[in-house]
Amino acid sequence: MPEISRFYGIVITMYNSEHNPPHFHIRYNDYRATMDINTGELNGNLPRRVVNMVYEWYDQNKEELKQNWLRMEKGEEIINIKPLD
Repeated sequence: MPEISRFYGIVITMYNSEHNPPHFHIRYNDYRATMDINTGELNGNLPRRVVNMVYEWYDQNKEELKQNWLRMEKGEEIINIKPLD
């Protein structure tokens, strides 16, 4: 599984051969969502405190997420991104 980060039970993944717009997947227990890397739009269902942590992590790592998406488009390996402190 292309996991790029994990913190407080939240798992962030990006998959090869994904569709646009650039996005990443979020899992937390039985909850699932995706977030658009360019706009920060969240689609799915997550508890409010998890949403807040994901947005904080996203704000800290937006540029790394964009770079990972570009790597995937080129067929390169994505890199791990540091978890939320």
